[in-house]
Amino acid sequence: MPTTNTASNHKQYEQLAVLLADARRDVRQIGPLPEDLVPDTIAAAYTVNEDVARRLGWEPLGWKIAGTTADVQTKMKIDHPIYGRTYRRFACSSPARIRHSELLDPIVECEFFVTLAKDLSARDAPWTMPEVVDAIANVHAGIEVAECRYPMKALPALPAILADGSASGRYVAGSPIKNWREGLGNIAVTLEIDGVVKRRGLGSDVMGDPLAPMLWLLEERRRRGDGLKAGETISTGSMTGMLLVRAGQHARARFGDEAEVEITFDA
Repeated sequence: MPTTNTASNHKQYEQLAVLLADARRDVRQIGPLPEDLVPDTIAAAYTVNEDVARRLGWEPLGWKIAGTTADVQTKMKIDHPIYGRTYRRFACSSPARIRHSELLDPIVECEFFVTLAKDLSARDAPWTMPEVVDAIANVHAGIEVAECRYPMKALPALPAILADGSASGRYVAGSPIKNWREGLGNIAVTLEIDGVVKRRGLGSDVMGDPLAPMLWLLEERRRRGDGLKAGETISTGSMTGMLLVRAGQHARARFGDEAEVEITFDA
């Protein structure tokens, strides 16, 4: 029989999962979140996120990874990356038009989108970078429009944000990175808003190599008895930090000289 504390925690996690699933369906935010609903541990937070995905029943796109640069980790007060489930219904191709009024405190993040060609299934032995590279089908320039089911003015503790998929939102895929096997670290990334450069970054800003977060995520899923699947797309973390975007603005991200992504945020 479960202890009272275990039973109480289960009820708490289930209640949060129901709230987050309903908020995603209704395109709304929750706030302020009662403190007793915040998961007690990081592991519990990821379990809630998995429960949210089950309750929604939406086709998965893959995963997002965040907190992959020193600057973002400092702002989030963490010393490791975080991740969350993403959904195919929120994926589209550049140039994209998105209605700003349908978004929840949207933040633009320039990232590499990596799609897998084959399964990386659960196993006991740790994975290696060559195995990750061998499983990749393609890499695209991308913009994640991150959204949070909690208002920015009333953000709860980190585990509650992880339960929300680490603020996973919409995913706009741009041009393919044709020579990605030659390395992504030296690719310069520039984010423009209405033609004005707002942020700059470099592939190597993301854990030294934008594919390093892939290996990190795979190991996290392996330790949970899971893996990654063929066809899943993983956004590997922002090179340009987090930038709030307003209605009527146009965002363009340039990845070196060969790839770009564009989004117009209609009112």
